[in-house]
Amino acid sequence: MLPLLSRSRRPIRHSVQIPCQIVRERDFRLVADRIVNLSVGGMLVGPADPVLTGEKIIVSFPAPIWGRWIDAEATVARVLHGRRPGEFRRALGLEFDGLDAWSRFVLEENLRRIPPAPPGPRRWTPDARRVLNALVRGGLRSARLA
Repeated sequence: MLPLLSRSRRPIRHSVQIPCQIVRERDFRLVADRIVNLSVGGMLVGPADPVLTGEKIIVSFPAPIWGRWIDAEATVARVLHGRRPGEFRRALGLEFDGLDAWSRFVLEENLRRIPPAPPGPRRWTPDARRVLNALVRGGLRSARLA
């Protein structure tokens, strides 16, 4: 028997280039117009005007394959400023507040036909750098790990 997958598992992201309309709920101002990657749980959009994490957003976009328009509400989960390694421009990470059953079905069926996005760059922690330096210098014994 196969083990059940945890519900806390993050949805798979899919690389897409889809025009969209992302507007801020409070003033109905357009803040982004292109989807960079998409999942059943949310999307990464850019280029983006400045918004705050936690702001409510209204999204409208065509399904990647079928072209059926999906409208949903979302919350800004992350603001990318383009300063970290692997980031090249400003973008917004949006988390859907809830898709209606039909929109979720359409999105799941469309994303099933699109390959997943490649993994992003690995992030190095200070401890990982210390271990790597110790290995390069000639052994793990010289790295005093706490």
